[in-house]
Amino acid sequence: MTEILLVEDIPAVRQWLRTLVSQLFPNAFITESATVHDALAYASAMRFHLALVDLGLPDGSGTEVIEALTETQPQARSVVVTIHDDDGHLFPALQAGAFGYVLKDQPMDQLAEQLHRITQGEPPLSPSVARRVIAHFKPGGPRAERSSVDVLPEVRLTEREHDVLLRVAKGYTLPEIAVQLGLSRHTISDYVKNIYRKLNVSSRAEAALEAQRLGLFRSAASSAAMAR
Repeated sequence: MTEILLVEDIPAVRQWLRTLVSQLFPNAFITESATVHDALAYASAMRFHLALVDLGLPDGSGTEVIEALTETQPQARSVVVTIHDDDGHLFPALQAGAFGYVLKDQPMDQLAEQLHRITQGEPPLSPSVARRVIAHFKPGGPRAERSSVDVLPEVRLTEREHDVLLRVAKGYTLPEIAVQLGLSRHTISDYVKNIYRKLNVSSRAEAALEAQRLGLFRSAASSAAMAR
């Protein structure tokens, strides 16, 4: 029997991943955790063959779980399942011992295909992640991240997070944003959670004020004018 640890704090996303994993590993015994604390407790008491780990957890980073499994359970293969595709998340996770790194922000069949590589002994990597790894080790690397926008010296939002924040500030619901961007509601929830954490806000009103302060409405208006 394959023992799998699933570390994800959003219940709906955790259920979605559980369904996917159950299809890929029909005889698996799946243990779920929503926090670093609980995941570490499970890792000290149980033996796992595979761990699917989100990075942004309420009480810390999923890299702590990956490090613990790497040190104490060398047979366990830890795979990051996240929305983050930037160097700041990718390389610390790989250095902690992650066997693979896949993104939630992609069709379910592609994610399933990537995770299926585990059964063949191949590390699952989303295409954009694989390209980033290759670029990092090219002469002159690592390259500057082109897909992100400086917000504050200590805060960095990706272009996708900009898109989501702008729509949150305009009052769109999460399902509406999901339709507009062609993503699942669960993925949008993940983006919103990460945006709130980065901007240190806890409500839609605060997010709208931050969007206004950051000039997102002006940027959107300028883009619309140029497109005419």
